[in-house]
Amino acid sequence: MDLNKNVIEEFRANNGQVGGMFEGAQLILLTTAGARTGKPHTTPAVYLRDGHRYLVFGSNAPVGRRAGRPGPKHPHWYHNLLANPHLTVELGTQEGAVKPFAARAVVLEGEERDRYWELQCSCSPAFRTYAEQTERTMPVIALHLLDLGANNQERNQMIGRQLIQHHNDLRSELHRVRAEFDRAPAGESAEADGGSGADAGSGADLVGQLRRHCLMFCYALQTHHIRENGTFTAFEQQFPHLLPALTRLRQEHEVVERALKEFEALLHGGLPADPADVKKIRAELDRLVSGLEEHFAYEEQHLLPALEVPLPS
Repeated sequence: MDLNKNVIEEFRANNGQVGGMFEGAQLILLTTAGARTGKPHTTPAVYLRDGHRYLVFGSNAPVGRRAGRPGPKHPHWYHNLLANPHLTVELGTQEGAVKPFAARAVVLEGEERDRYWELQCSCSPAFRTYAEQTERTMPVIALHLLDLGANNQERNQMIGRQLIQHHNDLRSELHRVRAEFDRAPAGESAEADGGSGADAGSGADLVGQLRRHCLMFCYALQTHHIRENGTFTAFEQQFPHLLPALTRLRQEHEVVERALKEFEALLHGGLPADPADVKKIRAELDRLVSGLEEHFAYEEQHLLPALEVPLPS
């Protein structure tokens, strides 16, 4: 984890170039949503360019000049992609700075998988060593970057409809979490249909439930914004007149990200098991999302017309 953290920081600071044991490797950063929690995870991986696709390999082993022993299981990011194939990738660019890109993952199978695995082994013999050290068949995944080209009207409209759906899902989850906060001071269990049973009035139980639900909402919002930042790169390329709006939206994402980290720290801080203290968490949640509706509305107002999708009524 510490190694990944250092590599990620160096990668972002040096336009995708990393030294040490990773020197010379073609690296890409993958940010996936956790299959169980939805929490975003960022991992460096070696890639092989294939036209417009980026191929990554589930060796679950160190990359670079020195081969390390692969793990006995497929990497967590691979399982995350099986649960949800949408992700954000980060790459060095000709502009001299790393940029995020929205992408969709497709697991290669059969002859196509074998052909590209052999190609990667010929380019980097360490991968053949990895395969010899485990009984696993190393997955090969093709990453397709989002394209908002003029000839993709149907896809663009689908993206616009998905944007509306994601916003509505976040609004619904926020409404549910707030409703649970409102029930908690009365001693009602948020998960027990009105609070029957011995645990319904337990302060520890209520705070624990709310902590879990709040974290799920925070992770969903964080993942949504990370993916949007990747999508914005495609918007910039296809709709340059939207740059001022996209700049504002990215700045708002940074503000929300800082607030999410503070709120998550509060949730992990060992809050007293007293329903009265739930009000304190509710106040922080309200502060966190006070501008969220305005943010959603601004985003829909500026992005949906470019995608030829009607604004929500």
